[in-house]
Amino acid sequence: MDYRHIANTVADNLLNYSKDESGWKMCKKTNEVAVFWRPSSEFSGNLYKGEGIINGSPEKVWTCLKPVPDGLRVKWDNNVKKFELIQSIDDEVSVCRTVTPSAAMGIISPRDFVDVVLVKRYEDGTITSNATNVGHPGCPPQPGYVRGFNHPCGCFCVPIPGEPSKTQLFSFFQTDLGGYLPQSVVDSFFPSSMTDFYNNLTKAVKSFKEN
Repeated sequence: MDYRHIANTVADNLLNYSKDESGWKMCKKTNEVAVFWRPSSEFSGNLYKGEGIINGSPEKVWTCLKPVPDGLRVKWDNNVKKFELIQSIDDEVSVCRTVTPSAAMGIISPRDFVDVVLVKRYEDGTITSNATNVGHPGCPPQPGYVRGFNHPCGCFCVPIPGEPSKTQLFSFFQTDLGGYLPQSVVDSFFPSSMTDFYNNLTKAVKSFKEN
């Protein structure tokens, strides 16, 4: 499987999502983030977009955000219990397994996801993660977990001109949670989990800055 090619395609998709303003509808807003949705072109669910400003430089935000084993992400992101590196493809591309805890008061049981992940930096200083589901012989479905599928998803840490200690953070999620979940549960879960994501990341970056 050409993981690098798949990852590059995902990065192109996410760049297009970030530039395409059409069809988005706001579904939740807090002090940290505005969450929008529109029907996904990848599967029968929705594509969600988060937009917010984080008080921290892109490098600091990225340090808290980057999906690596034993990184800071597992300490603050309530939706990530564990990251495992399955295969390193090159300096920018890897195949990872993400384990998520049960959610929505136990209605959503623990999940795992296997994704190819590309870390890509742009000339303007933007740092991005770009991921989508893949199969890998080293990580078949595991007992005790429902295998979910991430369609093109990721985060953009964008510098704000003239404000080096702030970051504009765009996040994109379109996830098939798998299993047999009521659509109403899925539709309420993602906007709420995304607002928690921004709230907890904001606290993590603030804590990181003080160390």
